[in-house]
Amino acid sequence: MNTHALSVLEFPRVLDVVADRASSVLGAVAVRALRPRTDRAWLALELARVQAMRAVLSGEGGWSPEPIPDVRQALARLRLEGAALDGVQLTGIATLLRSSRRTQSALRDPRRPVMATAYLLPFAVRLITAQRDEDAIDKAIDGDGAVRDDASPTLRRLRRELMGAQGELVRLLERIMAQLEPNHQVSDMSVTVRNGRYVIPVKSHARAALGGIVHDSSGTGATVFIEPPAAVEFGNRIRELEADEQREVERILRELSDNIRPLQPSMLEAFAALVELDVLYARARYANEFACEPAELGEPADGLQVRFGRHPLLLARNAAVVPFDLVLLPDERTLLISGPNTGGKTVLLKALGLFCAMLQSGIPAPVGPESRLPIVDDCFADVGDEQSLEANLSTFSAHLVHQREILRGATDCSLVLIDELGSGTDPLEGAALGGAILEALTQRNTLTVATTHLGALKELAAEVPGVVNASLQFDAVKLAPTYRLLKGIPGRSYGLSIARRLDLPGEVLDRAEERVPKVERDVHRLLADLEARDDVLAQREVQLDRLVADAELQRGALETRERTLKEKERELERESRKSARTHLLEARQTIEGVIAELKVKGAADLEEAARVARRVVETEAQRQGRELERLLLEQREKAAEVARAQRGGVERLPEVGELVEASAFGNRVGTLIDMKNGLGTVAIGALKMNFPMATLRPTGKKPDRAAVTVAISNPDEDTGPPMGAGEVDLRGMRVSEIDDFVSRAIDTAVRADLKELRIIHGKGTGALRERVTTMLRNESRVASHRMGLWNEGGAGVTIAELR
Repeated sequence: MNTHALSVLEFPRVLDVVADRASSVLGAVAVRALRPRTDRAWLALELARVQAMRAVLSGEGGWSPEPIPDVRQALARLRLEGAALDGVQLTGIATLLRSSRRTQSALRDPRRPVMATAYLLPFAVRLITAQRDEDAIDKAIDGDGAVRDDASPTLRRLRRELMGAQGELVRLLERIMAQLEPNHQVSDMSVTVRNGRYVIPVKSHARAALGGIVHDSSGTGATVFIEPPAAVEFGNRIRELEADEQREVERILRELSDNIRPLQPSMLEAFAALVELDVLYARARYANEFACEPAELGEPADGLQVRFGRHPLLLARNAAVVPFDLVLLPDERTLLISGPNTGGKTVLLKALGLFCAMLQSGIPAPVGPESRLPIVDDCFADVGDEQSLEANLSTFSAHLVHQREILRGATDCSLVLIDELGSGTDPLEGAALGGAILEALTQRNTLTVATTHLGALKELAAEVPGVVNASLQFDAVKLAPTYRLLKGIPGRSYGLSIARRLDLPGEVLDRAEERVPKVERDVHRLLADLEARDDVLAQREVQLDRLVADAELQRGALETRERTLKEKERELERESRKSARTHLLEARQTIEGVIAELKVKGAADLEEAARVARRVVETEAQRQGRELERLLLEQREKAAEVARAQRGGVERLPEVGELVEASAFGNRVGTLIDMKNGLGTVAIGALKMNFPMATLRPTGKKPDRAAVTVAISNPDEDTGPPMGAGEVDLRGMRVSEIDDFVSRAIDTAVRADLKELRIIHGKGTGALRERVTTMLRNESRVASHRMGLWNEGGAGVTIAELR
């Protein structure tokens, strides 16, 4: 896409929002370098990888990237045969090898979802595991890049000898200073080093008496730094030991460098893979945080379909964003949006352009399910006031320059966005020019969305096939926008209504209304009537959708109840039959026993008596069986009657303060906090979002305000982190302070029989999160733990699943 369009749409600011979710500076830089592409295969693969990473982040165990050091210069130096890296560079290489090894292990974790493994395993293949070299560097080099004393026996011996020689020389020089001090020949009683030699500060007048080598003098010349003759031999020995030490250090660095030199290509590939994974991580975090559903990649000729679209920059500011729906059918090539100022037209225009730019850069756009966005070859945008005094361009001229470029470059695979078409000049000429531009773009099948205030342009939809009018609904009573898109209905300006609200003189307004042509007044009345009818239809549609949703909800509940009832019936029937068989067997055994006893006594008619007894028992068993069948049949009929009665009922509408399910948001549950203009404001976690009322289903439950609340005291300050409803807030605390609070919180949650504990530690540097993770990993009462989902606090929260 051309850079001008990306600039006026504020796409770089969107990249900044995504880059803030990266774990490293290198990853953030790579995110900001993303640009829209048209390669459909690349886009499909990238978006699939983002979905795979989203599954990893929200799945068991979670994941966060390892540190990525910038080792590009070190890797480039390794290409030079014989070149050695310094200690700091080798430390960076060790960090790279460690990050690569740990990330490779995490990506191959068998607990990962199958989809995640399929799409992310190629990254694991590009990573490198060289723990022997990693350990060798860590053993020889410390965290600051200095070579450790025990890097080799020779280095240990040389440094021990050097330390002893230095100590002996310092003691010698201190004795010499003690001899000179009574005569006030010493400027300072401390040994110092000049030009690599150990010297003592002597006053200038005592220089000749002491003798020796002068290595430096003070700025005033009052003090000279002398190496006494007795110390020269010691100094020479120290210089020799220092040279031996430096040669051994260089040998160690060269040996370590030579050992990893064959790995240079593999390390370079691993470095690139780690950066790419961090870019995936940033995009996946963004998508999870703002509930970006995967959009279908479409063709420009097929139009577009946006469901639950939200402007990404408004969303990032935690603003109460009103989502919008927009559908353009294949034969609808131009959408002309009209209406008053502050109605949200420009926001919608920019959001649409940003959706396409984000998707074609491999970033999920903040849209809902069933959305479809076209892959365009270019996007042209004429948005905002871009007048230029240097170029001697007025606002109107600046618009014309951009519109000229649009007419020159736009194709049937392009997206064109024009704000305030026809403005800045005479309304008649502006409308004529704007109409001609839209007609030309429509005829070449360019997907175009334009906004305007000019009434004459609204007639274009009736004259040019493929042009569709639309408006953003405006509350005529409150004179405030509702941001609801009304397709097929042109908008009104509401200029006179706003002027009346601002208390302009009544006679002036009356005269103004008289000056409006009768045709325009009639059109305004028709539009007002259409808007009112559309509003009524929208409310009825909401009610109908609600009834359908309620019916589906009830049907599911009834099916569950029926399955449970039938299972209970079968269990009862099995138990009854089993009991009847048991009683019958017992009766037969009793009779057989009596017969056997009578046989012993020699009764003559024993056989006949036995036959009669058996018939009596079997007749009774058959009667009991029929009675059992009758009871079961009555039970089934009663259950059916209850189910039929329940199917005929309708659940009530949700109330403010009630828990509801948002079907447009993955059936997530939140608290309904407001209802207005057919929209419901729902608090889901830390977000407040607006949904069409038709998509909200009542759960019949209120938020649990009776949850266990426990206060924990800090032993030192008699105060502690706020706790309540199964959570503890550690923000603002130091790492050294949190152990006792987390342990007590787990104690309290276990005693309260809670299933999970929400630990709020914030994002910050990640130190609190790492300490919490370490504690939970070693805590026997914790079954598992994970990073919070986007609606639970994301990386600022850890959820502990309790045993």
